Amino acid sequence: MAVGLVYHPVYLEHDTGHHPERASRLVEIKAALERDGLWPRLHHLSPRPATEPELLEAHSQEHIRWVKSQAQQGGGWVDMDTILSAGSYQAALYAAGGAIVAAEAVLKGDVSQALALVRPPGHHATRDQAMGFCLINNMAVAIHALLAGGTAQRIFIFDFDAHHGNGTEAAFYSDPRVFFFSMHQHPLYPGTGHADHMGDGEGRGTTINVPLPPECGDEEFRQVCGLMAQAVRRFRPDIILVSAGYDGHWLDGISQLQLSVSGYAQTAETIRGVAGEVCGGKAVFLLEGGYHAAALSTSVVATCRVLLGEEWVDLLGPPMPYSPPDISPLLHGLRHIHELDEAEGS
Repeated sequence: MAVGLVYHPVYLEHDTGHHPERASRLVEIKAALERDGLWPRLHHLSPRPATEPELLEAHSQEHIRWVKSQAQQGGGWVDMDTILSAGSYQAALYAAGGAIVAAEAVLKGDVSQALALVRPPGHHATRDQAMGFCLINNMAVAIHALLAGGTAQRIFIFDFDAHHGNGTEAAFYSDPRVFFFSMHQHPLYPGTGHADHMGDGEGRGTTINVPLPPECGDEEFRQVCGLMAQAVRRFRPDIILVSAGYDGHWLDGISQLQLSVSGYAQTAETIRGVAGEVCGGKAVFLLEGGYHAAALSTSVVATCRVLLGEEWVDLLGPPMPYSPPDISPLLHGLRHIHELDEAEGS
């Protein structure tokens, strides 16, 4: 079955100038997919703007009005990290709507998996606040739409961006229908995502945070993916939604992680494999971070090849020799508090 792709030129209208999260990110990805011959082979899904009722499931009325009014006034800085332009609100509507379209297409069986090349990104945006380059939480809007429409009853989120998805975690922290799993560098912006944060109320136990120390690379990601796969098998979701941030690549100076393209491809292989075991292969990758043009575009190409079941190539190679930390005590502790079998994840 075909692999879906969501993309629209409106995403380029979120004009951030020379900001790290800029329009050229998508331009570079599109060019790389075209050079590799993948662009015409993917099933192109047309995004639509998210509706106001869909946005209000994830955000307050005041927040939506504020983002819209700021864009209508020409934009400006939200904080020291986050900026809007005149086209940002429309781009954000299509980013959230694109996430919905991608997930619905997978759940309906129109495509096997999907990749949503959307921007602005979303996983830091909270119900009432734009932050961390994010205006609207695309993941949260999409999940609320799926749950409200009855197309999914149990959803697993896997966030492998270098930064913790604080907005997404907060949106579903007490919701037993949604499992949030994040591996991220810590300490790093926004400073959240501690290992003892497990969810609350009926949602207790449906949050796993893996705060990784700097210098973690492919092997550490492989180990964490083993833990993620255990959690997926136990939760038995209808679909896996991935916050796909490629800013942990060793060339990307925004974090101190040491991932390679190979590491990201192996992560995608694990997701594809466990999705095949548990939920008929249903998985959607929503673009979040990744700010080094070559590292980002090459990693996305490798991810697409994995989803197509094809071989991939790491054109950028591994990082310089370094001394990765031992994360086995962290993983042992997480398996203990979440009652996940030690032998299965080894």
